[in-house]
Amino acid sequence: MNAIELTHVTVAYGRNEVVHDLSLAIPVGQLCGIVGPNGSGKSTLLKTINGVVEPRAGSVQVTGRPLARMGRREIARMQAVVPQETVVAFPFSVGEIVSMGRAPHLGALQFEGTEDLAAVRRALEVTDTLQFADRLLSELSGGEKQRVVIARAIAQEAPQMLLDEPTSFLDLKHQLTIYELIGRLRKRSDLTVVVVSHDVNLAAQHCDRLVMLKAGRIYADGSPAEVLTKDNILAVYDTQVVVAAHPHTAAPWVMPYCGGE
Repeated sequence: MNAIELTHVTVAYGRNEVVHDLSLAIPVGQLCGIVGPNGSGKSTLLKTINGVVEPRAGSVQVTGRPLARMGRREIARMQAVVPQETVVAFPFSVGEIVSMGRAPHLGALQFEGTEDLAAVRRALEVTDTLQFADRLLSELSGGEKQRVVIARAIAQEAPQMLLDEPTSFLDLKHQLTIYELIGRLRKRSDLTVVVVSHDVNLAAQHCDRLVMLKAGRIYADGSPAEVLTKDNILAVYDTQVVVAAHPHTAAPWVMPYCGGE
């Protein structure tokens, strides 16, 4: 069974079509990277998969069920989301923010139980944010905040995780830590992951599959080696590059072309 399936999906903001007649199936347990230049529809596609944006045409299914027939709480039990930017209006502590990941599993006015608190602590530990548990989110750096948001998604314990540029504020160490963590979670629980990334090299190292968008359409879809070719990158990003094999992983490694005449 596919974890996520989009069939002939078109998404528009007013008269502006952002995603055009897009069909995509993501199997259970796959780590699928969505890449493409600014304005290609990556974030809109992720929001459509999560039901935040409703398609003008076509359909979205989650584990074989129409997304349009699922309520927000039910979707939240199935999908944990790490948005590109998180704004918190009130002075919540890090522990409180991560505890919010348990909300889909609790009834109205129900407090966290032992299992919920254990899930929160595990999420704090694996993201290296337990040390911040009592601090206000507003006191943290951009990278630290991002790790807290990822911890909240992990605490949600959903079978699918959608991440929009999850490593954009992170240093090299924590970029690798987050992808390694996602890898461990997948092995343990058949987690399905869809990640939007501007960093094609990071995506190539860690994703099973890449979907490259151009102007709201799928331009290339396949393994990182199949998608990240010199010709594809020139056609989609309008940039000359050199593509080589990474010396340790053999995954494609994209470098800007700096040659002269």
